[in-house]
Amino acid sequence: MSESLLIKTEFTNLNLIHRGKVRDLYEVDDKLLMVATDRISAFDVVMGDPIPNKGKVLTKLSLFWFDLLRDILPNHLITADVEKYPAACAQYADVLRGRSMLVKKAKPLPVECIVRGYLSGSFWNAYKKDTTVCGFPLPSGMVESDKFPKPLFTPSTKADIGEHDENISIAMMEKLVGAAETARIVDISIKLYKTAADYALSRGIIIADTKFELGWFEGELILIDEVLTPDSSRFWPLDQYSPGKGQPSFDKQFLRDYLSSLDWDKKPPPPELPHEILEKTGARYAEAVAKIIGA
Repeated sequence: MSESLLIKTEFTNLNLIHRGKVRDLYEVDDKLLMVATDRISAFDVVMGDPIPNKGKVLTKLSLFWFDLLRDILPNHLITADVEKYPAACAQYADVLRGRSMLVKKAKPLPVECIVRGYLSGSFWNAYKKDTTVCGFPLPSGMVESDKFPKPLFTPSTKADIGEHDENISIAMMEKLVGAAETARIVDISIKLYKTAADYALSRGIIIADTKFELGWFEGELILIDEVLTPDSSRFWPLDQYSPGKGQPSFDKQFLRDYLSSLDWDKKPPPPELPHEILEKTGARYAEAVAKIIGA
């Protein structure tokens, strides 16, 4: 995959409706054009330095998972073939190729659908203080990176850029979307996770946790945004898995670890990133795709 850098898009004849941490979203007729840039965020702060090819890696992996999981839940993908995009997109074909998707305009859920298979991240930090985390009573005596007896669905709020998502209880989610819909979303999210985690395990990767984005389109619940990428998941190498500590990873944990070693308050502006950190982070993303997809 040849190296390319895209920090942000400026498609002047298209309607930019949202510029997220990674993706630029345009409205095209009654559809959405989702463009994955090479931006990277950590601690909910967008870094000033891009990761080479990151947008293409994320898009390739999302397309793979959308195809693998479509029998569990339909998704928002219309096409990723730029030649089939509306005519208004044609002049940007070279930029869009390999890093964009034309998708249905769904209404996103008001919560993040997080599924955790292992004790890590914010849940580990909370567990050290109280074995009941966000209303989930967990076994006592667990250590960092331990596998849960069964995957947990742990919703969170959706924060604006620069703000932090907040873990919420299932009861709070029920107030937002209703009890019946919550039960359905929990069931589907865990099925998506189990299917993906089992596949990844066969490829030598543990998916410790992941964040799904779901939405409604014409009354149907569908999978939207990106799915199961190193941006939204913790990927650990199976052959190095060792509970009782943090794990080496194929995701942006490498970047987080570097940033945590700095005297930085984890608020904008972000520090400048050394070339070595950018290259190593990009290499981890690329390796994850190679292991999962085989290319």
